[in-house]
Amino acid sequence: MIRYLIQKEFLQMRRNAILPKIFVILPVVMLLIVPYAANQEVKNLTFCVVDNDHSTLSRRLVEQVAASEYFNLTAVTADYASAMAYVEAGSADVILEIGPRFERDLVAAGHADVGVSANAVNGVKGALGQAYMLQIIADCSARIRAGRGLGVSDVSVAGVDVRPRYLYNEALDYKVFMVPGIMAMLLTLLIGFLPALNIVGEKERGTIEQINVTPVGRFGFIFSKLVPYWCVGLFVLLWSVLWAYLIYGLAPAGSLWLLVVASLIYFLVVSSLGLIVSNYSSTIQQAALLMFFFLVIFILMSGLLTPISSMPEWARALTYVNPLRYYIESMRALYLKGSTLADLLAPLLAMVAYAAVAWAWAVASYRKSS
Repeated sequence: MIRYLIQKEFLQMRRNAILPKIFVILPVVMLLIVPYAANQEVKNLTFCVVDNDHSTLSRRLVEQVAASEYFNLTAVTADYASAMAYVEAGSADVILEIGPRFERDLVAAGHADVGVSANAVNGVKGALGQAYMLQIIADCSARIRAGRGLGVSDVSVAGVDVRPRYLYNEALDYKVFMVPGIMAMLLTLLIGFLPALNIVGEKERGTIEQINVTPVGRFGFIFSKLVPYWCVGLFVLLWSVLWAYLIYGLAPAGSLWLLVVASLIYFLVVSSLGLIVSNYSSTIQQAALLMFFFLVIFILMSGLLTPISSMPEWARALTYVNPLRYYIESMRALYLKGSTLADLLAPLLAMVAYAAVAWAWAVASYRKSS
């Protein structure tokens, strides 16, 4: 009986004119567009210059900032008030104010007064813009001092040689970090939304009454509903892995089999949640609205777009009941760090516990008399 119910689900899925195309096209479109749309790099910042020195070195500093890929020069103003007018008008993000004794102090003392003011309406953009500007100024100062035989900095004189190493993402490419998270979000949308619309769709069509008169039990009915979506999720996962490699050259640094195992556990979690919503809903609109509400919360509190460590303490506590958090952690660890089963034991056990509870709830919430 269960075998025929599973065949029925696959037939219904195949007869749908849209779903098979979505399974093939949506992963490609999302991997092509979303990593560029969700760009976490800050570039093309505009800046104004208040040059109170008008020296060779001050002009060299301005030229070096303008030549970077992060900044575009808007204007050189006579005073700070004029530069602020550009910021208030939205034409400048950062103000670079060079002191009147910049060249003299830099040559004589090795340091000079430079002011950097950033528009912090967008806090992340302002902080990164200021950090980029300060780094460029420090590099320019080091080059000037080295060119004049003055030593690079007091740090190097003290005998400390700092050489940063960027582990797991040496090129600092945000797409390497975002693509695994986008794949997790895509699978959540597909494997969560579609089961949520399944049972309630049969309620609206009246076909649920035919199931109610059959001897199939609750466990078998729920199992037959979820198996097709697990197969779809596995296809979408492997299809996304292939396209992530073709588009970005990104392949899992860890075991592909472990990636599949973690994904199958997560499929059980999110598909069971979808069926729970479907069991408690009377119409497709109710199910879609409820599932959309939960998915938005899951995505926003998963660490996909913002670090969990940056959230308030109460929000960090809530993320522990978010299954997407554990799946994204596992995906990123497998893709970037090449983590092993021992490394992923904690998030995998959390997803297993979540899956057991969600599966039991999905079975218990289904009533054949509904």
